[in-house]
Amino acid sequence: MSQSLLAENVSDRGGCSGFRRMSRRQAIQAGVCGALGLSLADLLRLEARSQESGTQAFSAAESKGKLKAKTLSVIQLHLGGGWPQQESLDPKPEAPVEYRGSFGVTKTKNGDVFSDNMPMTAAIADKITVVRSLVGRIPDHAQATYHLFTGYTPTAVIDYPQMGAVVTHELGGRGELPPYIAIPNNHSFAGSTGFLSSTYGAFDLNADPGQKGFKVRDFAIPDGVSSDRFLRRRSAREIVERQIRKLEADPATIDTMDDFYKRAYTLLTSSRAQAAFTLDGETEETMQLYGRDVVGLRGPDNKFHPKGLAERLILARRLVEAGTRFVTVTYGSWDSHVDVRKNCLDQMPALDAAIAGLVTDLDQRGLLDSTLFWVTSEFGRTPKVNSTSGRDHWARVYSNLLAGGGFARGLIHGASDATAAEPARDAVMLEDLLFTIYHQLGIDADKELVAFGTRPIEIIKDGKLVKSLV
Repeated sequence: MSQSLLAENVSDRGGCSGFRRMSRRQAIQAGVCGALGLSLADLLRLEARSQESGTQAFSAAESKGKLKAKTLSVIQLHLGGGWPQQESLDPKPEAPVEYRGSFGVTKTKNGDVFSDNMPMTAAIADKITVVRSLVGRIPDHAQATYHLFTGYTPTAVIDYPQMGAVVTHELGGRGELPPYIAIPNNHSFAGSTGFLSSTYGAFDLNADPGQKGFKVRDFAIPDGVSSDRFLRRRSAREIVERQIRKLEADPATIDTMDDFYKRAYTLLTSSRAQAAFTLDGETEETMQLYGRDVVGLRGPDNKFHPKGLAERLILARRLVEAGTRFVTVTYGSWDSHVDVRKNCLDQMPALDAAIAGLVTDLDQRGLLDSTLFWVTSEFGRTPKVNSTSGRDHWARVYSNLLAGGGFARGLIHGASDATAAEPARDAVMLEDLLFTIYHQLGIDADKELVAFGTRPIEIIKDGKLVKSLV
């Protein structure tokens, strides 16, 4: 697949077109627009379109028992395209050169080895968990990404919700901020809210903290509108809404839009919420800890450019500090069919620094136990380097990195075989890893949600807890 197809996509964030709904960001925008002049009738029409499939989800039954949450928030760093495990967390220094590649190794604190692309991560290996025996299903970018984010492979019958949407549905918010936020936006292959209401979807920033002049669009009272004028329009909206309620409009729809309005007003008027979406007050020391100035190869203009990952992860940390439950951050394009060495030399230095920086920062702030940091990719790369010095798609065994959230620290779980072709021991199905993350959040992933009013669907089908990870 071409690099362009794997670039972070802004225009198509709705998942499968047959199930596309209004996004959470659009809903909040609608609330803002209403305060600034859009009629409630317009908003109700927008909401009607957002629910055109007529689906509502609810719990089929209570969980077998209330689970105790071991973590409050998740920061998922997704490396789209297929992060090469051989050039990162699972090097094979004893394998023939056509398998091990051209990089050496660096020792970790626990006596294992990572690729020498990751010296800073190796230095904090006592604080992280590495799963080297993760097993996916299909080596296709779109289907594998959807599988990772939802726990299901795509079908033409049902659109399944992302983990962030399920977490929002099951646990709700922890404060004034949206419970689920995507930086800079939701991955185009990752699906959306599925059969859940659009209210549980990701709030897309549609802005990159790593770019100069970063500012979340539509996130402040517009220029030319004073606070007094804003409050007058809010009062006018409330009068109109009360009148519509008297006309016996659908109360559920009114309540939904009222919820959108309240969230929009909170975001626009809360100084704490506004501050969480900036990098204001971050010290130079913190910026350097995350590797703000770390660069890879020269760009097309023959200059070195910082990658912006440091700022994305710092913002993610600020958001979970302020109460957001689930943050997804995307970085890079790892589909290295050609010259995997060059791809890694360009992107890995910033990644290595940012991973080590975030884990260290969370630990220093006392947030590592209550925050799960999870580094994902939709699959790995082929054991053997191909004729163009790249690696192709490989889902039969690959690696993920986790830190905090009650996961065992300093653990290398499982192993691939001598060439990273198959699991050698302690294989972990992707569904089992997702099940375990839900468990740490206090969610029983065996629980059934009811879609379309009649159809019970497990949060994760046939998943099980990987006890050795926690």
